[in-house]
Amino acid sequence: MAEKVSLTIDDIIVAVPEGSTILEAALRAGIEIPHLCYKPELGLSPTSSCRLCLVEVKGARGLVASCSHPAADGMIVRTDTDELRQHRRMVIDLLLSDHPHDCLTCEKSGACDLETYAYQLGVKESEFAGELVRVDPIQDGPAIIYDQTKCILCGRCVEICHNVQVAGAVDFLGRGFDTRVGLPPALPRTESVCAECGNCLDVCPTGALSYAGAQGQGREWEFERVTTICPYCGCGCPLDMHLRDGRLVKVTGAPGAGPTRGLLCVKGRFGFDFLGHPDRLTEPLVRRDGALMPATWEEALGLVARRLGEIKQRSGAHAIAGLASAKCTNEENYLMQKFMRAVIGTNNVDHCARLCHASTVAGLARAFGSGAMTNSIDDLGEAEAIFVIGSNTTECHPVIGAVIKRAVRGGKTRLIVADPRAIELTEYADLHLQQKPGTDVALINALAHVILEEGLEDEQFIGERTEGFEELRLAVEPYTPEFAEKITGVPAPNLAEAARIYARAGGAAIVYSMGITQHTTGTDNVLALANLAMLTGNIGRPGTGVNPLRGQNNVQGACDMGALPDVYSGYQKVADGHVRSKFEHAWGVSLPDSTGLTVVEMMEAAAGGKLKAIYIMGENPMLSDPDISHVEEALRGLDFLVVQDIFLTETAQLADVVLPAAAFAEKNGCFTNTERRVQRVRKGLEPPGDARADWNITCELAGRMGYVMSYADVAAVHEEIAETTPIYSGITYDRLETQSLQWPCSDAEHPGTAILHKDRFTRGLGKFHPVTFIPPKELPDDDYPFLLSTGRILEHFHTGTMSRHSEVLGRLVSVGAIEINPTDAHRLGIADGDPVKVTSRRGRIEIAARVTERVTPGTVFLAFHFREAPANRLTIAALDPVAKIPEFKVCAVKVEPAR
Repeated sequence: MAEKVSLTIDDIIVAVPEGSTILEAALRAGIEIPHLCYKPELGLSPTSSCRLCLVEVKGARGLVASCSHPAADGMIVRTDTDELRQHRRMVIDLLLSDHPHDCLTCEKSGACDLETYAYQLGVKESEFAGELVRVDPIQDGPAIIYDQTKCILCGRCVEICHNVQVAGAVDFLGRGFDTRVGLPPALPRTESVCAECGNCLDVCPTGALSYAGAQGQGREWEFERVTTICPYCGCGCPLDMHLRDGRLVKVTGAPGAGPTRGLLCVKGRFGFDFLGHPDRLTEPLVRRDGALMPATWEEALGLVARRLGEIKQRSGAHAIAGLASAKCTNEENYLMQKFMRAVIGTNNVDHCARLCHASTVAGLARAFGSGAMTNSIDDLGEAEAIFVIGSNTTECHPVIGAVIKRAVRGGKTRLIVADPRAIELTEYADLHLQQKPGTDVALINALAHVILEEGLEDEQFIGERTEGFEELRLAVEPYTPEFAEKITGVPAPNLAEAARIYARAGGAAIVYSMGITQHTTGTDNVLALANLAMLTGNIGRPGTGVNPLRGQNNVQGACDMGALPDVYSGYQKVADGHVRSKFEHAWGVSLPDSTGLTVVEMMEAAAGGKLKAIYIMGENPMLSDPDISHVEEALRGLDFLVVQDIFLTETAQLADVVLPAAAFAEKNGCFTNTERRVQRVRKGLEPPGDARADWNITCELAGRMGYVMSYADVAAVHEEIAETTPIYSGITYDRLETQSLQWPCSDAEHPGTAILHKDRFTRGLGKFHPVTFIPPKELPDDDYPFLLSTGRILEHFHTGTMSRHSEVLGRLVSVGAIEINPTDAHRLGIADGDPVKVTSRRGRIEIAARVTERVTPGTVFLAFHFREAPANRLTIAALDPVAKIPEFKVCAVKVEPAR
């Protein structure tokens, strides 16, 4: 606990932690001191450049900058004297001397700090006004406009870019009256390190930086603001929707809110124009004579209820399956799994967690008793070492990537990155372990071997809090760095050094994502990481833990809600008779006791004729699943397919009935982010046309099938979740109105749990699991000599249902490309941008080549967002035997010029 200092500000005694500034102390006491260059709620450091925040300190030789001057015990401060007001008027006067007086037409009017302070200080015009220099605004990308004439050179944009986003894209350029802010001269934004996050827009105190899409759409006082949660990745960033006349005009970060403190990425700021896209589904569609035709809700829901009822009666409940959605709310996922179990009578319910983090749930539950991120996002800043493996964090979880970069830039944290590609984080890493894809177990076991060989293990933690240690010791004994080098391709000295960095740190955190999980050995990979953390005692403390980064906005919540074939909400096993009895009592029906089918198993069962119908809510397996040629065959072979979505996706095009759903901004509910944080999603817009919220659709369908699922609103659904789900018992809508909560949260007084397994593991003792290296299912050979790995890019998301309908994101990246090493490209006669044919044993695509050193010779990388060249036409449906997750990260392909 930091020592407190007590000072007096304007006759008010204020106590603050030692190291606080005068301005921080004043803000804590509710005393406003004008300031233009400092914005503490977004993590900006004080630069003392605007000189507007000067205050009088008794005994000081002159005025001091409150934003940077430390508060001291016994200090007496005055913030509002005649001298200070005169000084501040002079500062504003000088700033206005070459500032255009176009407030009446400026987009920022009403939210401009310069305008506000000029009004408060009574500065109507500048006494130093000279001839204004006119410079045309610059828009060198699809979203951001820079108007130099309105720039006051406060440096906020430079500060947030360099020290918060840690991109370093913009800086001060020129000298004297020619000073401006910009990218390096002659460098287009598309070729710079700018990630188009737009966080500079939120900190700009004037209209110098603005969003092109909001020009002419209204001034600040004309907008209604609604705070909600971003629907893209699992970071869970709160954002403010600026609404006018039933439209979303722009999005800003919610300052200081949530785990990400108001920061956003390019998708979270500019990727929402899909909401008003003309291709949104606005009415139900029913297939007639081979074509999807408009229908009424009465007709569509009546047909769905009748056909599902007929198939259930004829072929049994287990001939029907349902897919829930990581893009829908907790309440909607809870109701979807309840519908499948209580109405249909089957546990055949799953969702896309099966395709991304099923091995996390399986592996961490075995090792720790809970299959979720052990620590919090903020906690990464406390780590002395971070081991990132299988996570392209800055592209797939950009705001968390910035947390890691800040930790490293601050000098406290050492970074180890294990990734087959050269990613942005490798530029910040002490070590880049560039392993061959699919060799993670050998790499991790080698680290454990070195730790044991050099006596770096935490013997007390192992002895008091774990079991199975001797089995682990024997399992990793063969994995010397030299032995692992032959498998992984990582030099033995680098493996040994990585083990030492991780084990010797006072607190070391593991961060991973789908580069670990999407393998036939995904569960083994996760278990190996859990072994490493327990071996060194890096569990249950700040700055430690095993931290899987979940891929979608609510994939954690969908899992929590029981949208899985073997558990109800809260990971309560369907095979447990006591648990099943509890849900039978709550839902008033008998429930099936056998584990249901997973996503890939559903497609196999459909192709084999065992599965007759599938009800899909917000999923697009025609792009997301492996071997989509086989998926298409399976879906076309069904007797009945229902798809509920916001666009006519590739999957919806095959449906017998399509139900139009509401998007995130058009409904209420909750999302649970990657750190187990439950946050409110709030409605700001009406759904287009006759579209409805998913929870309304599911409830009405249940009623038509003879089971009443009637709720006044989503808050009532959440009450049922809390009643049936122990880890959510203390989470209520009343509490969520003013805060977010991390599960487990056992009662209304519980503050939530930031760090799991502090004193004991959920399962009691943590369990070591010996794992051995098993090669991927399919490796390159003479016919298919390249190893293909798939993944994501910064500008797009998942199957592109949202991001590919965004004009800004589409202009940034309009088409996909396959990354290939220059050595391979030269050998094959392929130049950057050339069209190539990529062929696997399952299919072929044509796509442009991107020649880059990011991938090693013999490997290629392909993002899976693009329907024009779907990566999953190539991938293999080989499954992890435990988690049933497909091996998206390794398959063999052939690459050749297309012409």
